[in-house]
Amino acid sequence: MSDAPLFQSFSLGSLQLKNRVVMAPMTRCRAIGNVPNALMASYYAARADAGLLVTEGTAPDANGLGYARIPGLFSEDQVAGWRGVTDAVHEAGGAIFAQLMHTGRVGHPLNMVDGARLLAPSAIACPGEMWTDQNGPQPYPVPEVMDEADIEATIEGYVTASRNAVAAGFDGVELHGANGYLIDQFLNAASNQRTDQWGGSVDNRARFALEVARRTAAAIGAEKVGIRLSPYGVFSGMAPDAEMDALYTYLAGELGKLGLGYVHVVDHSSMGAPAVSDAVKQAIRSGFGGTIILSGGYDRDRADADLAANKGELVAFGRPFLGNPDLVAKLRDGGALADFDFQKAYTPGADGYTELA
Repeated sequence: MSDAPLFQSFSLGSLQLKNRVVMAPMTRCRAIGNVPNALMASYYAARADAGLLVTEGTAPDANGLGYARIPGLFSEDQVAGWRGVTDAVHEAGGAIFAQLMHTGRVGHPLNMVDGARLLAPSAIACPGEMWTDQNGPQPYPVPEVMDEADIEATIEGYVTASRNAVAAGFDGVELHGANGYLIDQFLNAASNQRTDQWGGSVDNRARFALEVARRTAAAIGAEKVGIRLSPYGVFSGMAPDAEMDALYTYLAGELGKLGLGYVHVVDHSSMGAPAVSDAVKQAIRSGFGGTIILSGGYDRDRADADLAANKGELVAFGRPFLGNPDLVAKLRDGGALADFDFQKAYTPGADGYTELA
């Protein structure tokens, strides 16, 4: 059934995808010293049958390294490390975008390099705890409030990282505007209580996301830039508010004016978050007017149905890819999916990563 919607080719800008399957970005914490390595190259290359791979969240600057052992894209060593990954994926016939993820308040100094700062729109700590290799789980600290200079430097960090991504051989970048990380922290009133031009009203809360997107698109080309959004998401202390529908309708329209490559819409209701209504999804689709990646608990049948119903152009699969490097073939042929030991999802080394037996 290779003619089924999920297995049709698709043109994403000038990039020709061999199918509509996207491997969703998933943190894996294997970048020792925050530098991508040969183990990571093997991991991504093994999944290159997907039409598009999106990497784990990758810090655009040192202040975005909130988690233990996550990669960056702000040093020469990191660019060289990622080049090994992109070469391996391209040699396997795949396409790959780097997800740029500044963690903002979702981090801990023990996971960051010397001199880095935990920054956020407002001085509101993320609820819960963060894993550190040195001392185990630790409470999230109260972040520093970003001033105008911090905001400008952070935006420029995204721009530099996007250029570094191209230099490293990536086909494009995805801006992580979801799941409670920095861009989402500006969007969400639970984490953004500013009264200046970066907070308060819908257009002010959207300003940071749009400025990052605008400048990144100007740096590497709009068709090479996507953005991931999670309306009604509740990860990392996010919370819905009365203006949320209006916020995402406005944001989608403004992103559409920029001509970005895609919007990746995350619906985490399959993991217990509030469902993103069809009305909000349609408002984003209509407002943006370009390629939509659907994401959130998909299987083959639902993916084909939503593609056939013109709800989006591509479908992202996350967790099934962890234990099934050959997921595309299994989706196509109806093969049984292997289980995955989530206790090994974020541990260092090959076990539970490239070694799955």
